[in-house]
Amino acid sequence: MSFAGKRYWLVGASEGLGLALAQQLHREGASLILSARSAKRLEQVCATLPNTTSAPLDVADSAAVTAVAAQIGPIDGMVWLAGVYTPMAADALDPIAFAQMCDVNFTGCARVLGAVLPAMVARGSGHIVLTGSLSGFRGLPGAMGYQASKAGVMALAECLYADLRGSGIKVQVANPGFIRTRLTEKNSFPMPFLMEPDIAAAHMMALMKGRGFKKSFPTVFSWLFRLSQFLPDWAYYRMFAPK
Repeated sequence: MSFAGKRYWLVGASEGLGLALAQQLHREGASLILSARSAKRLEQVCATLPNTTSAPLDVADSAAVTAVAAQIGPIDGMVWLAGVYTPMAADALDPIAFAQMCDVNFTGCARVLGAVLPAMVARGSGHIVLTGSLSGFRGLPGAMGYQASKAGVMALAECLYADLRGSGIKVQVANPGFIRTRLTEKNSFPMPFLMEPDIAAAHMMALMKGRGFKKSFPTVFSWLFRLSQFLPDWAYYRMFAPK
């Protein structure tokens, strides 16, 4: 698949995985529109990527999503990369942070999809790429807001793929493990197979260039999460959430 001359809107592209993917897509010749909450940070990023457009956006604001999508106009693809994260267990619930993770990570994705998908359906072409997480395969301790919202994004991708097969709209979902970002800096536990953003972005590029629907990476680490779905509850929780 060639990205040369294609217009892609990357939502959540000011740092980390989103920035690394923007850099790689730019090298492939794509015309990029980059969104994130920080206008200043976006300006700095766009200054390093010629012919890239900055579109500051808070995905928790429905009116802003609609306005920015209208301002951008027709696009060939949208990549959802936005996310917030606060480590949180149920017995130490922070209601505000919990709601924010749900509102940004999942409902924000729904808002952006609502703004771009109808036009793709009308013309019979487009590319939707959503970012889930290995954590989304099954419930984990201390991750109730992030894990649940990412699981929602992954289920949403499956629904989109089921509905849009054969329509001319390519739907894909990337499920990364731990990536070295300001979000994972919040973790106090060991993070196996921790990836640098450019390595994770290379995995996403491989997915986007191919025909497959889903890519979970790093591959060996992903086996642990995917196989956990086949464990009975008593065995899974004894292993992953021992008391």
